[in-house]
Order: sequence, then structure tokens, then C-alpha cells
Amino acid sequence: MTGYLLAVHGSPSDPTPDEAQIQQAYAAVDAFNRRLQASGAWVFAGGLHPVEGAKVVDAGQGAAADATVTDGPFSEAEEVLGGFWVVTADSLDAALDLARQGSQACGQPVEIREFAGE
Repeated sequence: MTGYLLAVHGSPSDPTPDEAQIQQAYAAVDAFNRRLQASGAWVFAGGLHPVEGAKVVDAGQGAAADATVTDGPFSEAEEVLGGFWVVTADSLDAALDLARQGSQACGQPVEIREFAGE
């Protein structure tokens, strides 16, 4: 089994869904999470708070105690990470299918990346 990160992308400029749309997405993601768990593909998942609360820690080549902490996000990109799943799959095709299902559930694009050394 290979590990994959399924990263949910969005933009702070995306229209804010109404409460009914939010609840529908929560229910769809919850159902997807239960299917992942039942299939054995589930490792971990989480949604993230808005990017405005992000912090960036940079120790560079120095000691951890000398790290600088600044308000984030790390980059000024239009797209931000809104949440993620860590899953295992037998193949890239199987992982892509999970990413398609996750994207459908949350209504956002999902980037898929294999973990190094897998």
C-alpha cells in the first residue's frame, strides 16, 4: 500500500456558501470519510481554519530556539489549503478515484501527492 495526501484547495475569494450548502458538504464529506474508514484506506483527515490565522515558523539553518515566527500564510498564492486526507491505496489509479470522490464530496479541487519513500 502506498500513502497519498489528498489536499483540498480553495480560495479566500471563493463565494461563501449558504448554510444549507455548508451542511450538505459536511454531510457528504462525513459519508466519504465513513467509506474511507470502512474500506481501510483511511489514515487521517482534517479541515483547517481560515488562512488568516496561519503562522510561519522559520528556523533556517539555526537552532529551533532562534526560529522566527511571522503571520502567514507562507505564500501569497490565490489558492490555499482548506483541508486534507491521508489515505493508502494499492495504486495511483485507486488513489485518483479516492481524490475524485473527495472532490465531489467537498465541492473543491483536490490535489493528490504520493508520500516520498513509499
